[in-house]
Amino acid sequence: MLLQPVILSGGSGTRLWPLSRSTYPKQFLPLVDTRQTLLQATAARLDDVAGAEVLAPMVVCNEAHRFLVAEQLRAAGHPATRILLEPVGRNTAPALTLAALSAQAEGADPVLIVMPADHVIQDLAAFRAAVAVGLASAAADAVVTFGIVPTAAETGFGYIHKGEVLGGGPACRLRAFAEKPDAATAEGYLASGEYLWNSGIFLMRAARWLELVGRFRPDMLQAVQEAWQDRTGDMDFCRAAPERFAACPSDSIDYAVMEPLAAAQDAPVVVVPLDAGWSDIGAWSALWEVSDQDAQGNAVHGDVFAHDAHSNLLHAQSRMLAAVGVQDLIVVETPDAVLVAHKSCSQDVKRVTEHLKASGRSESDLHRRVHRPWGSYEGMDQGSRFQVKRLTVKPGASLSLQMHHHRAEHWIVVSGTARVTRGDESFLLSENQSTYIPIGTQHRLENPGTIPLEIIEVQSGSYLGEDDIVRFEDVYNRGSKEC
Repeated sequence: MLLQPVILSGGSGTRLWPLSRSTYPKQFLPLVDTRQTLLQATAARLDDVAGAEVLAPMVVCNEAHRFLVAEQLRAAGHPATRILLEPVGRNTAPALTLAALSAQAEGADPVLIVMPADHVIQDLAAFRAAVAVGLASAAADAVVTFGIVPTAAETGFGYIHKGEVLGGGPACRLRAFAEKPDAATAEGYLASGEYLWNSGIFLMRAARWLELVGRFRPDMLQAVQEAWQDRTGDMDFCRAAPERFAACPSDSIDYAVMEPLAAAQDAPVVVVPLDAGWSDIGAWSALWEVSDQDAQGNAVHGDVFAHDAHSNLLHAQSRMLAAVGVQDLIVVETPDAVLVAHKSCSQDVKRVTEHLKASGRSESDLHRRVHRPWGSYEGMDQGSRFQVKRLTVKPGASLSLQMHHHRAEHWIVVSGTARVTRGDESFLLSENQSTYIPIGTQHRLENPGTIPLEIIEVQSGSYLGEDDIVRFEDVYNRGSKEC
C-alpha cells in the first residue's frame, strides 16, 4: 500500500517567541532533540511502517519558508517529493486539498497521512503501530484520525468522543468532536475515559478527501482546483496560482469536513487511540514538560547556572544565564531579546509578538541571524548611515547578481575564498583581503571553495533596508524584491 506523508508546515509559533519568529518558526528549530528540528523529526517519523510503502514526504508551506524546508529535509536525508507553496495562508483544509490533487497528479491514489510539522512524538514504535492499525480502515475508504490518550484535564485542546470498538480494537468509531472545554467539562471528559485529545493527524485516501471536501465545501474544492490547474513550478517547488488560491475560503480540516462528516453518521469515521508521548509544543510550558529535567525539575539549555531554582525552563543562546531562588519561570535569552514569564502565563507570550508587530519592530519576524538559501547573515552593529553584518556563504553557493540604489558595501574576507563580480570585473579574494562595491554597481558574491566563506560586510548609505535590491540573475529564482 502506498503511504504518502503530507507535512503541513504553515505555523508561526508565536507562543514560543523569542526562539520562534515568523520568518523562522518553531518547526525549523531543534527544540527537543538537538540533533534534529521538529520538521526533520516529522519527516523521519514514518521510516518503518508495517504493510506500507512509504513515499518521500510532500510538504505544504508558506512560500517564504520554501528554502528552509528544502534544505532541512535534504540535510536530514528525507528530501521532499514535492514542496507545495501557499501564496497566502488559508488554513489546513485547502492545504490538504492541494496535497491530495498533487498526490493524484501521477495517476496514483495513495493513502495520505497528514501531520503538522511542529508536533513531538517521543515513542516512534507506538506511533508507527497506530498508523499500521489505521491503514486498514483508510484503505477501505474510512477517514481515520488519531486521538491522544489524555494525561490531564487540558482546556487548550479539542476532544474526540469515542464510540464502539471496531473488531478487536484498538480502533473505535468516532462519535463526535468536542470544542475546547472549560475546566469542569475537561475534568468530566478525563474521568469518563471516553474522550481523547484531538491530535490533528489524519489518514485517508487522496480521492476520499477530495470527494468529501467536494461534498461539504464545494466552493473550497473549486478554488483549489483552479489554483492547482494554473500552478507554476521551479526547482523543487510547486506554486499554486496566487490570485486563485487567495480567493479560496479559509477553514480547518476539522471544521470543513471532519465535524460535518462525523455529525452525518453516514460514512465510517474512525479514531485510533495514540499513547506515544505526543505534544503540540503549543507554549513554553509544553516544551518544559517534554524536555529532560534535572533533579530540581529545571529544563536547561545552553550556558546556564541555577541555584535554589526549581521547575524552570532556562534557555540561553548567546550568553551566560544565571537563575537564583526562582520557581516555575520561563527564561529564554537570544542575542536580541530576553523573555521572562511565569509558566502559568506561557499562553500569553503571543501578546509580546502582537505588541512588536503593532510597534513595527523586527523582533517579531527576524532573528539577528537571518537564513537565506545561500547561507545566512547576522547583524553585528548599526547606526546612522551604517551597519555591519557577518555573512556566511555555503560551499558552492552564490548570492544573486544585484545592485543597490542607496548603499555601498565593503567586504572583508575572514575565512575561505570569495569570487567577486563587480561591474565588468571578476576576481578572487582570500583571507584578510577586502574590496569595495560602490552605490549602483552590479555585483555578486560566490563561494567557489569547499569550506564556508565568512565575510564581514560594512554597509554605508542613506538607506540600508533589505528591500533596496535590484536582482538581475539568481540561481534560486527569487523575485526582484524578495530578500
